[in-house]
Amino acid sequence: MRLTVREALLSFQRAPILSTLAITTIAFALFVLGLFGLVAINLQQALTGVEERVEIVMYLSRGTPIEVVTVAIGDIQSFPEVESVIYVSQEEALSRAREELTEFQGVFEDLEINPLPPSLEIRLKPGFRDAESAAAVANRLEGFRFAEDVRFGREWIEKLDRLRNIAAVVGLTVGFGFMAAAAIIIGTTIRMTVLARRREIQIMRLVGATNGFVRRPFLLDGAVKGVLGGAVALLLNYAAFAAVSRALFTATFFTLGQGALFVLFGMLMGLTSSAISVGRHLSRI
Repeated sequence: MRLTVREALLSFQRAPILSTLAITTIAFALFVLGLFGLVAINLQQALTGVEERVEIVMYLSRGTPIEVVTVAIGDIQSFPEVESVIYVSQEEALSRAREELTEFQGVFEDLEINPLPPSLEIRLKPGFRDAESAAAVANRLEGFRFAEDVRFGREWIEKLDRLRNIAAVVGLTVGFGFMAAAAIIIGTTIRMTVLARRREIQIMRLVGATNGFVRRPFLLDGAVKGVLGGAVALLLNYAAFAAVSRALFTATFFTLGQGALFVLFGMLMGLTSSAISVGRHLSRI
């Protein structure tokens, strides 16, 4: 093991330019992948913020006793899809309308009778904020005898569902594409290292070295270069994130755990690409 580590570290001394080129290439490949990851994270966060606004409004018949409404709130909160239920009285509904619809202030001031009905605002739990779940809850709410109307913006939620599905498909497709490109680039750099040490490998074989013995330093070399490339890519991603946050809008960066996984992913890609490339080219040497 000590010999394997020494051989892997010596590769940096023997070919510093090639090693630097390999790390730089890996870093930029993972940098592009990291940029896409940041876009996916921020897009998902934006969609989550929009999803939190999904709600069902159940308008109540005027004159419904508050005791009946209280019992109904308890029943609705027991629905598995429901996160919270808020009662909005007629007075509160009118107050909200005056605050939000400032262009109709004159109309609201001349009112002698409050025309707005009381209502219940029902918010759904994460995982149920889609058109199908909202429609199922709305159908159950319509069964209450004092329900005058139930609305949940079906068209708007269906568009949100389509956007969520498109983002998932595009994310997986582009993500796998970048991963494949990064793996090819890393494999190519490792292959260059193998070819540069071709004569050394031939001598090792002449003295009885097995393929496993020859392969191990290259695997460790690929893993180390993957870690270094991943760390450099993470720093570049942070620089891009800081520039975007300062110049355009506040964005979200990788968490500490996600950053560690990103570097680990670089190590695994370096290790895997090394294994494939070395296994393919050792037989030709």
